[in-house]
Amino acid sequence: MTNHREDWQPLLAELQRRSALAESMGGAQKVSRQHSRGRLDARARIGQLYDAGTFSEYGQLAGTSHPGGEPPLAGDGVVGGTGQIDGRPVVVIAEDATVKGGSIGHVNAAKRARLVRLALEQRLPLVLLLDGAGERSSNQTERYPNSPGDLQLLADLQGRVPVVALVLGVSAGHGALCALLADLVIMAQDAAMFSAGPPLVKAALGIEVTAQELGSAQMHASASGVAHNTGTSEQDCFAMARHFLSLLPQHARGTVPLTREQPGAAARRLDTLLDIIPTRTDQAYDMREVIAVLVDADTLLETQPGYGRTIITAFARIGGTPCLVLANQPAVLAGAITREAAEKATHFMHVGSNFGLPLVSLLDNPGVMPGPDAERSGVLRAAAGMFVAQRRYRGAKIVATLRKAFGFGSSVMGMNPWDRQVISLALPGVSLGGVPAIGGAAAAHAGAEEAARLERLQSGAWVAADAMAFDKIIDPAELRNEIISALRSASAVE
Repeated sequence: MTNHREDWQPLLAELQRRSALAESMGGAQKVSRQHSRGRLDARARIGQLYDAGTFSEYGQLAGTSHPGGEPPLAGDGVVGGTGQIDGRPVVVIAEDATVKGGSIGHVNAAKRARLVRLALEQRLPLVLLLDGAGERSSNQTERYPNSPGDLQLLADLQGRVPVVALVLGVSAGHGALCALLADLVIMAQDAAMFSAGPPLVKAALGIEVTAQELGSAQMHASASGVAHNTGTSEQDCFAMARHFLSLLPQHARGTVPLTREQPGAAARRLDTLLDIIPTRTDQAYDMREVIAVLVDADTLLETQPGYGRTIITAFARIGGTPCLVLANQPAVLAGAITREAAEKATHFMHVGSNFGLPLVSLLDNPGVMPGPDAERSGVLRAAAGMFVAQRRYRGAKIVATLRKAFGFGSSVMGMNPWDRQVISLALPGVSLGGVPAIGGAAAAHAGAEEAARLERLQSGAWVAADAMAFDKIIDPAELRNEIISALRSASAVE
């Protein structure tokens, strides 16, 4: 038998050399500089995101054979492939800030497009780890063929598989645009993101700003709404991404992972809700306290807690079933629907609907926010968009009115009778009305006595129940049990 082993040795040695170059990233000095900033390198990030030993790299040797004879670039500034998170396959793209600042050259773009296409074709979730300078300046001088566009493919991916973007350093231009096409955007607390960096801002506008002044995580999480969540560390960001993916199916037609046999998923009375929820509508309370006891322990992931604060959006399990929880927040402006709150709710209803999650809607709001500032903000358009999102929701809808629901505020939360709810619940003391409670009396030209009379006429669970506007009037302590029952009825139908 002929032995060809010696013939293979030069080729295998060259493969090992090129692989070692790729794994060294930008070299020891640049990797050390990355670490000195308190940031992990791209390969360490992938190692912490994935289950140990499951990463399979794609395109490792890309960037090592430049047609113009330029020096090789490890991975051309991006590392990616497949691996497992909680035993389920996921695609990852990690910008490598140690190679050309993580900028996107032609080879880099082709690798990114290949990996996004892989997620699309194989129906796998995608995680983007962003820490790069955007389009590489040398692209205009290099005669590469037109590269496939990963932004186009990311747009195609929307609603088909879960996409999570983690901004872990400074993300500019193209990378930042990628983040905007994700279902969930998480920023490390010291990260920054913008369409154009400080040098371009100075050149275009003559304004000198730092990266943090331009696009800090705190600003994007509370003012712009571009970021959904922030993490205190990179590890915190990875944990949120893993948690989010654990509550979603692998793709739009997949089944949600159930954990109904876990001890924490059991039905139970919530007598503590009698202490948390006041019967009087003029008394505030924190809806987060309701949600905390309603959902299964250690399963809650609130999104955008600092933006649109009159509405709470969260993913969690109730009775072992993953759900999207949409709730008014009476502790902030009585829970009125603002533009920011409506836009936040609309985005996450699209996400939940795309992946077939049940929607659990908890109502306690006085209507859409009135006033000149609210009108200038475009609250009407935002509320209309929210109404369409809940009307078109594809998952099971469970609606519980806890205390008050007025005007269009009840409609955008899904309280309308016969709006394809699995069940419509209400607590005994609810107050209802067609006129927003904020300014309702003034709108009716009523004094205090007349306003009280109008509220009595419009309010109460009994009249609404008599007209089948609610399916059930329940003891607050039975809220969790009723929701679990409805979730199991819905899944049986599916």
